[in-house]
Amino acid sequence: MHKRNNRELIALFETSRVLTASFELEKNLYSVMEILSKKLDMRRGCVFLLDKKTGEIKIVVAYGLTREEIQRGKYRIGEGIVGKVIDSGLPMVIPDIEKEPKFLNKTGSRPNKKGISFLCVPIKIEDEILGVISADRIYTSQEGDVDDDLRVLSIVASLIAQFLKLWKNYKNMEDENIFLRHQLQDRYNFPNLVGQSSSFQAVLKTVIKIASTDATVLLFGESGTGKELIAKTIHFQSKRSKGPFVAINCAAIPETLLEAELFGSEKGAFTGAVKRIGKFEQADGGTIFLDEIGELPVVLQPKLLRVLQERAIEPLGSSTSVEINVRIISATNKNLTEEIKRGNFREDLFWRLNVIPIYIPPLRERKEDIPLLIEYYLKKFSTIYKKSVSIDQEALKMLVSYNWPGNVREVANTVERLVVMSESNIIKVNDLPDTVRCGYKIHKITPASKINLPAEVEAIEKTNIIDTLPKFNFNLRKTAQELGLTERQLNYKIKKYGISIKKGVE
Repeated sequence: MHKRNNRELIALFETSRVLTASFELEKNLYSVMEILSKKLDMRRGCVFLLDKKTGEIKIVVAYGLTREEIQRGKYRIGEGIVGKVIDSGLPMVIPDIEKEPKFLNKTGSRPNKKGISFLCVPIKIEDEILGVISADRIYTSQEGDVDDDLRVLSIVASLIAQFLKLWKNYKNMEDENIFLRHQLQDRYNFPNLVGQSSSFQAVLKTVIKIASTDATVLLFGESGTGKELIAKTIHFQSKRSKGPFVAINCAAIPETLLEAELFGSEKGAFTGAVKRIGKFEQADGGTIFLDEIGELPVVLQPKLLRVLQERAIEPLGSSTSVEINVRIISATNKNLTEEIKRGNFREDLFWRLNVIPIYIPPLRERKEDIPLLIEYYLKKFSTIYKKSVSIDQEALKMLVSYNWPGNVREVANTVERLVVMSESNIIKVNDLPDTVRCGYKIHKITPASKINLPAEVEAIEKTNIIDTLPKFNFNLRKTAQELGLTERQLNYKIKKYGISIKKGVE
């Protein structure tokens, strides 16, 4: 008896271990049936699961049966012993299957039924029946007790039920992740890069060529030209699309924190430091996007160079390297060649980043793309805000003539504002922002015109500053950067035009 109890405990321990090892359904359940056979002398064994949609009960895994026998093992609720256990939710024991007419032997795996007992136990969690577990047993006067076997099978069935619940949740989450990944791939697909100009088509052609590679990419272009959109498109159309896309703005994080943010830190590396996983390690198996790479402090540039050369990082406060597998895409709106001359950027790092350079032209260099972008964003925001908004030709003409210093980002923001604020279904000239209308007025000036050109330029400058300040929460450094000014120049113009930086109005 003591020996039997030991075998039962070992069998239950090993069953618990294999069911928590992974989410591989068939592999884990087969291992359970194998344990029951080898440790407790249960012969053929099956796990049947109920398909609630069809009402069919099918063998998922079996031990001691051929593939053909498994395929024949299908029941309906109430049919045979298996169907009756599903229907009642209670275990059943057939002492001798040869003498039991209700035992259907659909699998045909028992040509000689004499002396075989059949045990069938429901797999259920609370009141929900998920399936059954069954086993053949040959009892002798010296070996085996049906009550012991039922008790063990009931515990195993309970463990399987919990595993199945976790497995279903895992599968649902995995399916949802796959769906979301497909959505991202659709969202960041080549047709969503809007533009028919030759300069933008050249960008698109390069992106298509390099997306499937692991080549390091450096994106050049003014603020708002869509560098992050290009970076995401490259990632989600690559073999790394199932991996993470991690973006970091090198200008947005203080220099003292940037190293830990990029490379991670060990506990105690500096005052108050905790163990932290850096962006590079988070991006392992995927892509890291280093935006505004021109703002990377000179002291951190050798560390990034080492990552590019050795594909390994060293967290702050650690002497151990961590190998990483990431694709690096960086972006800048600075002229890095000039930054190298000034000593602000390492030349060796530049050549490591500049394997595939892609220049994204500003909108003023591809005017023919503006109507397409406006149409794209009109449809997008009309759908989001449940409106049906179009634009008349004169208003469109003004929008096309405008220089769009904020590029695609400014187009998106302007169109969204127009859709939100529109009181009719057609956007007209009077609905357009002052910046656009003033810009159009300047554009229309002829030599015979008596318009005061300096005054018009000042009006445009003033309107642009007033419109841009709130976007950056009146942060002068960021506003100046957006407008292509130095902070000193911006301060001068704010005082000159009497703009209040508290309210953004006169």
